[in-house]
Amino acid sequence: MDLYLPIAEMPMNVFLLLGMGAAVGFLSGMFGVGGGFLLTPLLIFSGISPAVAVASVSSQIVANSASGVLAYLRKKTVDLKLGLYLTLSGIIGSAIGVWVYGALRGIGQLDVVIALCYVAFLGTIGMLMSVEAVRAIIAKQRGTPLPVRRPGQHSWIAGLPLRVRFHRSRLYISALPIIALGASIGFLGALLGIGGGFIMVPALIYLLRVPTTIVIGTTLLQTLGTMAFTTFMQSATNQTVDVILGLALMVGGVIGAQFGARVGQSLRGETLRLLLGLLVLAVGLRFAVDLVATPEEFYSISRMGGG
Repeated sequence: MDLYLPIAEMPMNVFLLLGMGAAVGFLSGMFGVGGGFLLTPLLIFSGISPAVAVASVSSQIVANSASGVLAYLRKKTVDLKLGLYLTLSGIIGSAIGVWVYGALRGIGQLDVVIALCYVAFLGTIGMLMSVEAVRAIIAKQRGTPLPVRRPGQHSWIAGLPLRVRFHRSRLYISALPIIALGASIGFLGALLGIGGGFIMVPALIYLLRVPTTIVIGTTLLQTLGTMAFTTFMQSATNQTVDVILGLALMVGGVIGAQFGARVGQSLRGETLRLLLGLLVLAVGLRFAVDLVATPEEFYSISRMGGG
């Protein structure tokens, strides 16, 4: 049964959309990440233009983040002050990202830039995650624990100015790296259609030394605010948010996440990180292959500004 997507201007099998949403939801529930960095490439590989894929996935990320934030707020494991700093800076980064997105789309280079960014971005992140997970597995098998720095221990960050106290996270650090981190994630979210949780979580833990119990809820709060702004801006400025597509992905994602969470609880942490790293690498490799492969059609006709 086909479902017509008005903004994407193409029909797609509704069960395929639900299946993609469920598959990414399953991986999100298993690995504890938003899944936008996987869902956007899947849509592109399925024939949806990168412009529509990036913008529409933002709406799906908003729905997932809202559900998660409510759960963590009830547990009182969200640093609202830290989340506010990250969200406000993320909105600034998103505004810049939406502007760059529109400019690239206007000159017809958006597709290429998105593909190149995914190759570099996913390749680097996937390699780092895989190497770290392999080191952890080897160290565990040998019985040699990896050195762990305790929260609150900082290196060069401790010397930066404009220090702010975050009571919930028990931190007294400069606001500069927080603002830079939030703005960077917001920019990437608008340009590539990712929530950025798989970057934000390790950055908060290893770079800023935020307690692990506070990290996930605070990250979801930042993702909610930033991606809600991005979705609104993409819809108002570029008219590339396909609501029908977003709703279909949301339904599948909610179902898949429930099963993924159950599977993830039965796997070890280092095994999960290795599997996620390999998955990220595989998606980046697929983009690289598409960039160098000979196209089926050497010439095509498209509307100017259509991405």
